[in-house]
Amino acid sequence: MSERGETYWDWADPDEHCRIHEERLKNGLLIDIHVRLSQKGDTQLFIGVYSEQGTRLFEEAYLSRPGETMTQAMEWGIQHAKEVVKTLNVSAEPSKAEALPRQGSRQAD
Repeated sequence: MSERGETYWDWADPDEHCRIHEERLKNGLLIDIHVRLSQKGDTQLFIGVYSEQGTRLFEEAYLSRPGETMTQAMEWGIQHAKEVVKTLNVSAEPSKAEALPRQGSRQAD
């Protein structure tokens, strides 16, 4: 489980539906992207990068992505997360798909 920081908790809203993209990279890092529409119709975006153990390495939130659809914001967020990973001096190649349940999930324990 990822160690969420203040940026995530300030952004999070359990009443808002969001789309999520999680991707475990070959180097073990996890990119975690959330996108949603606010009640005012603003596209909002959260980007997180976490270590294999779940330690928070990077979190960033946008309360508005003007002119972007949820799909566009999601695509931008994925690419931005991978650029952030490069600044951490680690490879950003996608890994092979993991069998379910994934290691570390409650079902796998």
